[in-house]
Amino acid sequence: MVFRLPRDHLPDLHVHSLLLLVLLGILSPPPSSSNYIDPSALLPDAPPCYNSSIIQYPFAIVDPNNTSLGPLPPRRGFELSCGGSAPALSLPSAPARPYVVLDISILSGYVRIVGRAVAWRCYDNSSGASLPPPDRGLSLRGTPYTFSDAHNKFTAVGCDAMVLMLAQGGGANHRYSGGCVSFCATNDSIVSGACSGVGCCQVSLPKGLKSLNFSFTSIRSLTGSTHKDQSGEPCSKAFIVDEDYYAFSKKDLVGNPEDQYRPMVLEWSIGEETCAEVTRKRGGEFDDDYACKGNSYCYDSTNGIGYRCNCSRGFRGILTWKKRKADAKCADPKTNPCVHKCINTVGGFNCTCPFGISGDGLRAGSGCEGLAPLAIGLVAGLGLLAVLLALGFWAEWFRKKRKQTKLRQKFFLQNGGSMLRQQIFSQKAPARIFTSEELRKATDNFSKDRILGRGGYGTVYKGVLSDQTVVAIKKSKMVDQTQIEQFVNEVVILSQINHRNVVKLLGCCLETQVPLLVYEFISNGTLFNHLHSNQTAPMPWEDRLRIAVETAASLAYLHSATKVPIIHRDVKSANILLDECYNAKVSDFGASRLVPYDQTHITTVVQGTLGYLDPEYFSTSLLTDKSDVYSFGVVLIEILTREMPISFCRSEEGRNLASHFTMLVEQNRLLEMLDQRVVKEAGVRHLNEIPKVALRCLRIKGEERPKMKEVLVELDALRRLMKQHSAEKSQEKLNIPPQSQIQKEISADGPSALCCSNSQQDSLEDALPLSMDFPW
Repeated sequence: MVFRLPRDHLPDLHVHSLLLLVLLGILSPPPSSSNYIDPSALLPDAPPCYNSSIIQYPFAIVDPNNTSLGPLPPRRGFELSCGGSAPALSLPSAPARPYVVLDISILSGYVRIVGRAVAWRCYDNSSGASLPPPDRGLSLRGTPYTFSDAHNKFTAVGCDAMVLMLAQGGGANHRYSGGCVSFCATNDSIVSGACSGVGCCQVSLPKGLKSLNFSFTSIRSLTGSTHKDQSGEPCSKAFIVDEDYYAFSKKDLVGNPEDQYRPMVLEWSIGEETCAEVTRKRGGEFDDDYACKGNSYCYDSTNGIGYRCNCSRGFRGILTWKKRKADAKCADPKTNPCVHKCINTVGGFNCTCPFGISGDGLRAGSGCEGLAPLAIGLVAGLGLLAVLLALGFWAEWFRKKRKQTKLRQKFFLQNGGSMLRQQIFSQKAPARIFTSEELRKATDNFSKDRILGRGGYGTVYKGVLSDQTVVAIKKSKMVDQTQIEQFVNEVVILSQINHRNVVKLLGCCLETQVPLLVYEFISNGTLFNHLHSNQTAPMPWEDRLRIAVETAASLAYLHSATKVPIIHRDVKSANILLDECYNAKVSDFGASRLVPYDQTHITTVVQGTLGYLDPEYFSTSLLTDKSDVYSFGVVLIEILTREMPISFCRSEEGRNLASHFTMLVEQNRLLEMLDQRVVKEAGVRHLNEIPKVALRCLRIKGEERPKMKEVLVELDALRRLMKQHSAEKSQEKLNIPPQSQIQKEISADGPSALCCSNSQQDSLEDALPLSMDFPW
C-alpha cells in the first residue's frame, strides 16, 4: 500500500515535504525476561575491565571516589566505572543505568556501548487506548559524546506505529525532525531480515545529534480505524542501534522493552572549539588544557563540535600530556640551511626546489640551478597536448550528442510514442507531443528556481514555451512500463476534457526516461494555502461555497459525463488550484484511474493522502467513485473549519479531521470547530445543511454515500438560495424595485467581486441545472 502524509500538518516540526510510506508486511526486537538482566553477561565480546590496550587516554577507569585506576587521569566526561565484569559509561540523562562499553576507538573517535530501548508506547489490546510511556528519549547534552550518524540507525519496531523523532544537535539552532512507519497488514506477512517498513523500519541519523525525543502515533487511528496490533504484542519500540550489529527478527516484536539491549555507537570529541579556535585563543599545545601533545596533531570532529587527537606521522603509541619543543632549524628564513624552501621533520629537515629546477636545495650543496630536462620536455609537449585535447573534446561532444539522440528515440518508443501519435490522429485529440529540448528550454534546464511544488508523484515546474505561453510541467518520479498502453489512453482522454473547473492537459513529452505532462498554468496557488496560510485574511464564505460547488461540478463531470468515467483518487485541497478570479481548478491526475462503464469498481494498490483516504478503499483496495466522494467530504470540512486533515495538536483519537468532526457533531459541539468567519457569514440554514452533506460523504460504507451529482445539486441549491437572499437585501438597501433588470451582483468582500462579472458567475449555474442533466 502506498500513501502520503499531507504537507504542513506537523506544527513546529519543520517538516515541509510529503512523507511517502510503503506498507508491505511485518517485522521485530530480541527476547526478554521478567527481571533486570546485566547486559555484560549477554556480551562475551565485552573487554575486561582493566584492559589497557582498549582503555586509553582520554578515557580511564575511576573508582567510586573518582580516582583514576590507570596510568593517566581521564579528561572530564571520559570517566568509566568498573562495577561489573566490563567497563561501563554513565550518562547524565540516565545516571542509574550505566551503559556497558564494548569497544573504544582512539583513532576513529568512537565508543560502542550497549543499552535498552530508548522509548516505547504500549496499548491496551481490549480498548485500544495507549498507556503512558515510561521513557521518551535520551540526551547526551553536557557530555563529549554525539550519536554517530555513520554507524547508527534510528529503528522502530511494531505493527501499527508511526514514530516521529524530534532531535537537537550541539548548537541552539541545530534542530531536526524525522521518523518512519512500521505497519503489519497480517501476522503472516512478518518476515525476518532487513527493516523495510513491515514490522520494522529504519532511517539514518543527521550529523551532530545530541538529544532525542520520540512521539508515537497509531497508523490505524490516522485512517479512522481502531488500534489492533497484528503481531499480538501491544507495544511499539524505538531505539538507536549500530546497524552492523542488528538484524531484524520476528522475536523483536515481543517481550518487555526494559529487558532488551542493543549496541549503539557514540562519537566523542574534546571541548567545544575547533583546532583553529583552540590555537588562536589559547596558544595550542602550549595551553595546559590542550589535549594534543607529545608528537600528536589536532583534527576537527566530523560529527558535531570539538576536536580529536592523533599521533603524528611516524609515531604510534598512547597519547600523553607531555609537551615538546618545536624544531627551530627552519624557523628563520635568513639563517636556515635551504636556498628555497625548508621543511621541518622530526629530528631533521628537508630542502626543496621550485618545480622544474634541479639541485639538492642546500646552501652548502648544489642549491637550485638550471632547467631540468623534464621541464624542457613539458614545455615542448604542451602545444601538442592542447591540440589533442581540443580534438578529443570535439569528438566526445559529437559522441554524446549522437548518444543523446538515440536515447531520446529509445525513450519515445519505450513510452508509447508511436501508439500516442496513432491515437491522436485517429481520435483527433488536441494533445500535443513536446520534444525534450522544448521543455528543457522552457524550464531553464529544469532549474530549481522554476519549481512550483513537489508531491508524492513528482515535481511540478513553471515553464514558458517559445510562443510565450506559461505552462506547468509535471515530472513524475516513476512509470510502470507494463501500463504504457493505459497511460497513452489516459493522456488522450484527459486532453479531451474541456471543463472550466478542470486543469487542461495540453500534452506530454515522451523523450525522457519518465514521461513529462504539460498542463495549463494556474497562477493563484492552491485552496490549501488560502485556507491554512496565516499571511492572508480568511476567505469569505461566499467564495468558499462557490469553490466547493465548482469542485463538486468537476468531480461529477469526471465520474459521469466523460467518454470513460475517471476516478481522481487523490482529491484534496492541495490539488484544487485557484485562478486569478478564484475559480476552482481540479488538478493532479497522477493517481487517477479510468473505469469501464460496465464495471462498478476496480482493484488497485492503495494510493492517496492520509487524512483524505477513504477507509473502505484503504481496507479492501476496491476503488469506486465513492472514494472521491469521501475525500471531497474532508475538503468540505476543511472549508468549514480551516482545520488540517491530520493534526498532532489534537488528541490522538481526533488527529484525523473526519473522525474529529463526526465526534463533535455527535456531541452537539460543532460550533466549537467551525471557522468564525463562516459562523458570521453563512447563516443558520447553511450551518445546518452543509455539515449534513459532509457527514453523508464521510459514511464508512461507500454504498451509503451520495453520488457526486447529488452532492453538487444540494450545494448548488444552497448557493442559489444565498445569492437570492443577498440580492434581495441589496435591492432593499439601494431601493431598487424587485422587477429591475439590472444584473449587477452585490457580493461580500471576496476576490470574486474584484475581477469576475455577473455573467461569468451565472454561467456556472447555466451549466449545472438542478435536473442533473449534464450537457457537457
